Amino acid sequence: MGSPLAPASNGGVSVVAKVGLVLRTLGAAEAEGATTTAVARHCGLPRPTAHRLLTDLAEQGLVDRNRDTGRWQLGPELFLLGALAAARYNVTDHARDVLADLAEQTGESAYLSALRGRETVCLAECEGSFPLRSHVLHEGIRFPLGVASAGLAILAHLPPSEAEDYLATTDLTIRWGEAHSEHAVRSRLAAARDSGYAVNPGLVVEGSWGVAAAVFDGAGRPRSALSLTGVRSRFTDERIPMLGRLLLDRAHALSKLDR
Repeated sequence: MGSPLAPASNGGVSVVAKVGLVLRTLGAAEAEGATTTAVARHCGLPRPTAHRLLTDLAEQGLVDRNRDTGRWQLGPELFLLGALAAARYNVTDHARDVLADLAEQTGESAYLSALRGRETVCLAECEGSFPLRSHVLHEGIRFPLGVASAGLAILAHLPPSEAEDYLATTDLTIRWGEAHSEHAVRSRLAAARDSGYAVNPGLVVEGSWGVAAAVFDGAGRPRSALSLTGVRSRFTDERIPMLGRLLLDRAHALSKLDR
């Protein structure tokens, strides 16, 4: 699941937006990096454009190119900038204690995923004690809103106009299949609004289920989500409500830290 972002049209996209797509693609490609051709394909850019952007970013230290493989990777300047930004945006210190508590109480793996644009990115994780794991989530992985339980939980609690705009302009079926049609996603969102928590019934990887609850900022907007993932045998119809209530309780506690 560590593949780059899904293809995106470059029609009318600004240079800054293209740079953002390139950097996120390299981030999703993880340690092995990505070729110029792969970056171009996954960003929906002509190959010469992708190469020019990558070369310019390398000159600024924002990306590196492996001399042996020719693959591009995130550069050292991003680490330095990220370290400076961490003091303002890092929410994982408090969350890690919450994740450890969730994992200990349930035996499942617990995660914190943050809202970034129209995606969620996993910021922190804590493995549970149950030996069978889903292996869908890991730190750094991104999903579009509406895909996986964290993205469902956040999308369900965005202002209605923003959620409607997203659904009207996003076709998740291109990459994620008919199980992510607008009708299907709307049905899961309605269920999440009714219960307070979102459920991913094995739609990203067969047999791997997830439950998530949104964490809100001081203005009442969803900024992240706590989730638990595991195999279907552990996420029974009887147990899911208990997991959901536990997530809601911990998400409420994290939300209060912003108020």
